[in-house]
Amino acid sequence: MTTPRLKERLIALIVLATLLFSPPLLLVVDRPPAAGLSWLPLYLFLAWGAVIALAAWLMERRHEE
Repeated sequence: MTTPRLKERLIALIVLATLLFSPPLLLVVDRPPAAGLSWLPLYLFLAWGAVIALAAWLMERRHEE
């Protein structure tokens, strides 16, 4: 992967992470359910893990080529 292409993909990852952790989306996920626990902790953990996994995948692909 060429360096400009990598930069574009990392910028797209930053934009995705910003959208995933933006307050409007967090407020939608944080709505209290009728019974039970909130989905917010699970959403935060999964979104955080997805962003880290994508960043690791992008950086590792750079070393393969």
